Amino acid sequence: MAENAKWYVVHTYSGYEKKVAATIQKAVENRKLHDLILTVSVPTEEVEEVTPDKKKKVVERKLFPGYVLVNMVMTDESWHVVRNTRGVTGFVGPGSKPVALTEAEVSALGVEKHEIVVSYEVGDSVKIVDGPLENFIGTVEEIALEKNRVRVVVSMFGRETPVELELDQVETIVA
Repeated sequence: MAENAKWYVVHTYSGYEKKVAATIQKAVENRKLHDLILTVSVPTEEVEEVTPDKKKKVVERKLFPGYVLVNMVMTDESWHVVRNTRGVTGFVGPGSKPVALTEAEVSALGVEKHEIVVSYEVGDSVKIVDGPLENFIGTVEEIALEKNRVRVVVSMFGRETPVELELDQVETIVA
């Protein structure tokens, strides 16, 4: 059933996000709904704040105050568990019908992180394995891990042309 799971956005009272997430997790444990409700997430980021006395401190801040993300298989039972959790005002969607997030929305939110192991370095020769320049050979000019990008210089029509690609669109050439 887990392959049918989709991400849904649950609206909560502001400030109750972590309490709602913990309560849903506890309900999953108690009712043994691990196959229906897979993940409950409150997306946060660490921000460095400067206090009035000029000291820096790192604070965890919610990315979407008032919302909790739930990866679940939508059934009457799973809907009922989430919807009737104290602090939940409803699912995001028209009326009472929850609308699942698209794959693009999920990746933009950064909820599901896909770690890519880069086996090449600046100066290495690589082969482009995906996209319109598939099978072109080039040299790595720059790697930006945090942006999931790599700049490769390829020779097209006798000219050196820099091309920006995603990290997993290139692979090292095995000699």
